[in-house]
Amino acid sequence: MTTITVKVYRFDPASDSSGRLEPYTVQVNDGARVLHALHAIHDRIDPTLSYRFCCGSGQCGSCAVRVNGEPVLACMEEIQDGMVIEPLNLPVQKDLCVDLNQNINAIAHLLPAAEPVMPTKEQIDAIKPLRSCIECLSCVSVCPAMDVTKFLGPTAMRQTMRLALDPRDSGDRITDAVRDGLFTCTSCQACWKVCPKDIEIPGKAIEKLRAFANKKGLTLPRHQEVAALVKETGRSVTRIEPTFLEQVGEVLEPYGTGTPKATMGFFVGCMYNMRLPKTALDAMDVLRRNGIRIIIPKEQVCCGSPLIRTGQIDILDDLKKKNIGVFQSRSIDTVMTMCAGCGSTLKNDYRTPFMVMDINEVLTKYGIEPPARLPLKATYHDPCHLLRGQGISQQPRELIRQVVDLIEMPAICCGSGGGVKSGMPEEAAALGKRRGEEIQKTKADIVISSCPFCEFHIAGHTDRPVKNVASVLLEGYQKKDKQSKRV
Repeated sequence: MTTITVKVYRFDPASDSSGRLEPYTVQVNDGARVLHALHAIHDRIDPTLSYRFCCGSGQCGSCAVRVNGEPVLACMEEIQDGMVIEPLNLPVQKDLCVDLNQNINAIAHLLPAAEPVMPTKEQIDAIKPLRSCIECLSCVSVCPAMDVTKFLGPTAMRQTMRLALDPRDSGDRITDAVRDGLFTCTSCQACWKVCPKDIEIPGKAIEKLRAFANKKGLTLPRHQEVAALVKETGRSVTRIEPTFLEQVGEVLEPYGTGTPKATMGFFVGCMYNMRLPKTALDAMDVLRRNGIRIIIPKEQVCCGSPLIRTGQIDILDDLKKKNIGVFQSRSIDTVMTMCAGCGSTLKNDYRTPFMVMDINEVLTKYGIEPPARLPLKATYHDPCHLLRGQGISQQPRELIRQVVDLIEMPAICCGSGGGVKSGMPEEAAALGKRRGEEIQKTKADIVISSCPFCEFHIAGHTDRPVKNVASVLLEGYQKKDKQSKRV
C-alpha cells in the first residue's frame, strides 16, 4: 500500500458559487489508477464526491477527467502523489461530472440509403481508423476552435467522415461538415494527442473532409487563391523583398577551419524564404558558427502543407517529387527545416529517402558554443506543428535557457494554422488575442517561438517583440563578440 495526497476539484451548484481544489490523503495499492483513488476518497472519506465510471477498462469513456491539466481516462492513468484531478473543460454539473449532452447529441447517425450497398474491403479499411471512438469528449475539451467560434468539434467531425465513407449512408455529409465549421479547425492536433484511442482526427477526418469539400467546389475562396499561387509560382506567399534563396549560395561552409560537425540540406519553406528571410539568415549564422555545413538547393518549392491542411491536394504529388528530387540529387542524407509546418509535413506527409530534422534538434544534437546571456525574461510559444506534429518541446527550451531566463506559459494554439488565418480571420484573431493574454500574464520582455506563421501572427497580438530561437541565440553571440573585443 502507498499513501498519496491528491487535490480534487469540488463544485456543487446547489451550494457553491465557484469551484475549489480539495486535498485528500488516501492509501492505494501499488499500480492503482486515478479511478481507484477516487473510489478510495468516495468510500472512506467523502461519499458526496461525484464522478463517472462504468467499465473500468478504457472502453466506455465515462471516467474522462483532467489530471495535471491533461485529459485522461481515470481508469487507465496511474495515480501519483501530488496529482491534481479536475473535470474536463466542459460545463460542470457537479465535481468531476460534466454535461456531455450537447456534444453527444451533435454526433450524426447513419441515414440508411434506399438501396444500401455493402461496403467494400477498401471502404472498411478506410473507416477502421475512425470507428474506435468511445465518445469520452476528451478531444472536445481541448479544441481551441470550439472556444471562440461555431464548430461542432472533433468528435462530430470524426463521425461525419466515418459516415461519408460508408456507402450505406444517404446523408450529404460534406455539405453538413462545411455548415458545421469544417474550415474552423486550426490543425493544432490537440484532439489527436489526448485521444485515448489515438484517433488521428486532423489527418484522417478533417483534412479528408476538406479534400472531399474541394471536389464539390466548397473550398474557401482565400484558400483557392493560395492554391493558385502555389501552382503558378511554387510558393504559397508572395515576394515582398529579396528572398532568402536570392541572398545565399548553394553551399554555406562553417565559420573557422575545423572539420564540419555535420552536413545538412536546408529546406527553407515559403515564409522564411519570402516574408522573413532575415530570420533564416540568422539561423544560417548560428549553424555555421556551430560547425554545420549547409547545402541549399535553389529549386526547392512549397512543401504543400497549406494545400494538405485545406484539402487541395491535386498537385501535392508533384511538389513532393520535386522537393525529394532536389535533395536526393545532391546525395543529402539529412534535411533540416526551421519552419514547424514544413518539418511536420516532410516528416509525416512525405515518404523521404533522407532523415528530416528540425533546427532545434540539430543544434541540441551537435551542441552549441555558449552564447553571452541577455538581460531578458522570455516566454516560449510552442508551435502546434512542432510540439504535437513533431514531438519537439525540450530542445528549443534547452537552447533558450542558455541565453535568457525562460518563463513558461500554457501551450495553446495561437490561431495561425490550418488555413484559419487566411480563411477565418476573425477566429484567428480571437485565438491570437487569447495567446496575447497569456503572454501578458508572464510579464516577459520578449516572446520566442520556432515557426514563421506563429511568429508573424503572435506579433499582431502582443506588444512584446516576437523572435525566433535562432535570432535570440545570434544576439547572444553578437554580445559575446562585442565583449571579447573590449577585452
